[in-house]
Amino acid sequence: MKIAILGPESTGKTELAQRLTAHWNAHGQSAIWVPEVLREWCDKEGRTPQSHEQWDICMEQARRVLQSPCADWLIADTTPLMTAIYSELLFADRTLYDFALAHQRHYDLTLVMGLDLPWVADGLQRDGAHVREPVDKLLRAALDQGGVRYQVICGSGHERLAAALRATDQLRTEHARCA
Repeated sequence: MKIAILGPESTGKTELAQRLTAHWNAHGQSAIWVPEVLREWCDKEGRTPQSHEQWDICMEQARRVLQSPCADWLIADTTPLMTAIYSELLFADRTLYDFALAHQRHYDLTLVMGLDLPWVADGLQRDGAHVREPVDKLLRAALDQGGVRYQVICGSGHERLAAALRATDQLRTEHARCA
């Protein structure tokens, strides 16, 4: 099962991805976490990307997911869709959407993080609390327009993990009915 975790900055994507991975590994299932490429890129370059660098980041995020080893669960800590959204927001560039939405359809489940956690500064890639709502609006609109089903996950700590696990349990139940 491939799970995509999406949302604006500082909404708990990485923490949830790590918690889900640890949960399934602790319960005898293999789980792989694919970290966010943008975070690595900003740390390496010491800056945020410019518009002409967005495509490479988008492609690398997709490549890492598509070339991951087989596991019971693959948890993507963001996808190219978030790169497309920030490209639109920051650079008025919508050219990444077609690829990003096509890639998004490879996931069995898309989890969108709610905006209920407080914003926390975290290095170069943080634009500020004021961008969370516009990014969330663009994200949900893109998913809706692309016909990608998603579930919003709220709560903190164990509540957020429990909500995500309920969503994945529902997914497994749906797949079992179809088999």
